[in-house]
Formats: sequence, C-alpha cells, structure tokens
Amino acid sequence: MFEQAFKNIDNVLWKEAGCASELDYAEQTSWLLFLKYLDGLEQDRAMEAQLLGRKYAFILDPPYRWESWAAPRDADGKLDHNQALTGDDLRDFVDGQLFPYLHGFRQRASGPNTIEYKIGEIFGEIKNKIRSGYNLREIIDHMDELRFRSQTEKHELSHLYEAKIRNMGNAGRNGGEYYTPRPLIRAMVRVVAPKIGERIYDGAVGSAGFLCEAYDYLKAQPKLGTADLKTLQERTFYGQEKKSLAYVIAIMNMILHGIEAPNIAHTNTLAENLADIEDRDRYDVILANPPFGGKERKEVQQNFAIRTGETAFLFLQHFIKRLKAGGRAGVVIKNTFLSNGDNASVSLRKLLLESCQLHTVLDCPGGTFQGAGVKTVVLFFEKGAPTRRIWYYRLDPGRNLGKTNPLNDADLAEFVELQQTCADSPRSWSVDAADIDPSSFDLSVKNPDGGEEVVHLSPQEIIDRIAALDAESAEVLGKIRALL
Repeated sequence: MFEQAFKNIDNVLWKEAGCASELDYAEQTSWLLFLKYLDGLEQDRAMEAQLLGRKYAFILDPPYRWESWAAPRDADGKLDHNQALTGDDLRDFVDGQLFPYLHGFRQRASGPNTIEYKIGEIFGEIKNKIRSGYNLREIIDHMDELRFRSQTEKHELSHLYEAKIRNMGNAGRNGGEYYTPRPLIRAMVRVVAPKIGERIYDGAVGSAGFLCEAYDYLKAQPKLGTADLKTLQERTFYGQEKKSLAYVIAIMNMILHGIEAPNIAHTNTLAENLADIEDRDRYDVILANPPFGGKERKEVQQNFAIRTGETAFLFLQHFIKRLKAGGRAGVVIKNTFLSNGDNASVSLRKLLLESCQLHTVLDCPGGTFQGAGVKTVVLFFEKGAPTRRIWYYRLDPGRNLGKTNPLNDADLAEFVELQQTCADSPRSWSVDAADIDPSSFDLSVKNPDGGEEVVHLSPQEIIDRIAALDAESAEVLGKIRALL
C-alpha cells in the first residue's frame, strides 16, 4: 500500500510544471510527509497523556493541524469533502497561512534541538512548488493513506524514502551529492564500530545516510536499556548541512529511521574557524562523504591552516580538528588526494599522517558512485598518534558497477572481514610509514607485490582525453606546417 501511495504521488507531481526532476519530487514529498508524520506523533502523544490522566499541549494550533486543513473527517471517520480545502483555496492557504505560521516556530522554539525549531527551519527553507490546488489535494489524499503508528510501518516508509533519495541521486550530477551507496556506508560503520555513549558526527550530512546507518547499527546491539535508547535519541547523532534541500531530506530521513528531533544544524560547516573549536565541540566518531570538486571563497579558506579552494580538502582538515583524541573516522575522498603534487595536497597528507594513525585505505572501483565518474578511496584513521602502518584494500567486485548493477553488501564482506586483522591477500597489503617518501608523502594505491591496478576511465574522462590529444595533435601539425 505504501509503495503504491508513493507512486501515485510521483505521478501527480509529474504533471506539475514546478516539479521538473526527482529532486523536486523528493522535496515536495518531504514537507508533506513531515506534516503527516507530525500529525501521527501528536496523536500518539495526546493518547498517551490521556491514558495517564494528563492534558497534552499540542505543538500546532488547531487550524494548522493535518486533521483541520488536509484531512478533516466526518462522523464516520472518512474524509469530509465538504470541509477539505481544494483548488485555489487550498494553494492560497498553504502559501499564505500554513508556511508562514510554521516558519515562525524557529523564533518561538525553546532551543535548536527541539522539534519545534526543526519545523521552523524546514518551512523557512523550502516552498510549495505545487501550483495546482487540485493536484495538491490529490497528493494530500494519497499522503493521508500513509501511517506512522507502528515500528513496522516506519521501517517500510524509511525504505521507500531511501529509494526516493537513491533515485534523486541517480537523477543527475547535483542529486549525486545527496546519496552515498548504503552498502559502502554500512561497511564503513562496521569498521569504525561506534559504541553506545559515543557522539557521532557528519559535517556534510547530505541525506543523513551515515547517521541513519549508524543508528541502525547501534540499535541492533544486544541488551539495550531504556537509558541507552534515550542516549541514541538525544545525545548520539550530530550533523551539519549547508544546502536547504539536503537539510530537509536529512531531517525527514532520520525521523523515519526513528530519531524524533535530529540534531542537524542548517549551516555552512566550512565557515567555522578551526581555531574556535574547543574540546567540548569534538566527537568520538566521524563518518562522512564530503562534497568534492567544489570551490570555497577566499574568506572561507582563511579559517584553515592549509588554504585551498578544494572543498573536500577543507572538510578533511575540519574532521581532523573535530575528532577527539582517540576518536575514529571514516571519510570518503577522491583518490587523487593520495598522490597530487600541489602544496595543499602534500601538506594535508603530512598533517594526516603526523596527527592521526591512518590505518586503512579502501580503494573503490569506478562506478561505485552512480552518476559520478571520479574514483574514490575511503580513509580510516584514529586521532592522537602518528601513522605507523597503513593497510590497503583494493575493492574489486569482478564486474562493472552502474545503475543497473550497483555495489552490494556482499561485495564488501571480504574487506570488512580482513580489515579486522589487516591481513594480506591478493587484494590487500600493508605499507610501513617509514617507507613513505617524506618529500611528497605519496600514499598512492600501489601493491608492492605487483598487480598494479588497471584504471577504467569513465566515458566523460575518455572523451576529455581524446579532446586533449586532438588539441595536442593540432598544435604539433600547426608547428610542422609553419616550418614547411
């Protein structure tokens, strides 16, 4: 039923001129899903209070509750079509009254980690793009079919929402920023192995995939008590996100996974001055896939000891600074970071090796990230002591990865198993830090026993190389003609 409801909603959104891509579908589904979730949460809390003989103070005033404007009921509990807004009346209410009211919660909330503050943040960052009030009514009717009352229902909805995020990631270059393959995340979580009571952070949170998977991992631990579950809810998961759409999706994704008021801040992580970070601001575990290829302004670069326009390099500095002594991290980064000869890359590798024990490098094949041609590695490190020995593992699923043949958990099973002991194998080997060239700190993925990697270029990389060779040939021919 849930899957069909999601399909029906997408079919209606497809008719909307203001919703042109999977990104728009995810955004518009998210704010409606959030309000439907909030309605269920309030109903549950009101029922619990009634059973305890208490009065429940609703978060939303009566006119703005789902049951008032979206799905009013008749005496038989069915949708009252005479009371339900539709057409221009519905659109004008949503744009002119509902969104401004909800945005006002940001000022009225008691603190940033309350659900009231999240309401204000979400509805200040997005807008209703559904211009037809009749389409909006149809979508609301489908959304009203969804239920959040049981853990089974929430679990099914979270899977459907994850599929929507994955589709958004496959939709194009921008969407790819929001989706890291979940099998890769799960492998990273297992290697870093967070524990109950540790604080986990992602400063480039995207759709909150790392935090959601870490939550699932910890919640599955045996013999969790009430205090442990409260710790997971309130004092374990932290994230920051710059982009509005990703922020909204991250909050909704965490809510569907079971975190009622996610500790996600809507801010530019890189705008923080590293010199201002104190011990209380540091975390036990960091899991992240920071955006790469982006460029930051000069004034942002001033916050970092190693100044560079490459976004991912700034994030890596931020993560090293944000880790507690003894803290553990798993961070995705472009594989060119390992060998680039520019000053920033060399300095950053030196910083990483001298301030952290870089114990594992996972080399991922092309196609790991669907829609992105760049190759990546995952760096696993622990802060507080210099690097002594690095274990490399070259992931090879034995097939070309792509949208129809994505990475799966079985592909990473050997890596997770061998990493426990850093054992040598046809795909893995170790390098002593003493053997690393101190002039370049080159960390390239080179198996000392041979078997060098065959580099598979993406179609775009092949086109770019052909174009470069054509330009080179034209230049040589031009010089030859000039001599004749």
